[in-house]
Amino acid sequence: MNKNVRVGVAVIIKKDHQVILGERKGAHGEGTWGFPGGHLEFGETLEQCAIREVAEENGLVIANVRFADFTEDFFVTDDKHYLTVFMLADYVSGEAQVLEPAKCNSWKWFEWGAESLPENIFLPIKNLFKKTYNPFN
Repeated sequence: MNKNVRVGVAVIIKKDHQVILGERKGAHGEGTWGFPGGHLEFGETLEQCAIREVAEENGLVIANVRFADFTEDFFVTDDKHYLTVFMLADYVSGEAQVLEPAKCNSWKWFEWGAESLPENIFLPIKNLFKKTYNPFN
């Protein structure tokens, strides 16, 4: 079996001192909370991917999309290896909607910080915390 490393793009949307997370379902990481995002498509820039994924998943309008950080993530039970690129974006407008109900149960804004986010966060976010990244610095 040919195994490849996949590139995932996660979008950290800043609104005041909060970030939005969705409760994942139907994919690896089911039951955890993660940023909007998905797979980088061939010929797509990271910024284009971030804007597309947010529009597809929750319909928020974002601006000032820029590179934030990255993590290398090994999903042992799913036998998957990802390079997750985190993009930072500013919230502009809109109410988060569940536009892909097969992939997400709900969207919720959380204060940033390990003590404020749900315990069951998606592995790439856990790895981002290990790097002590803070989108508000």
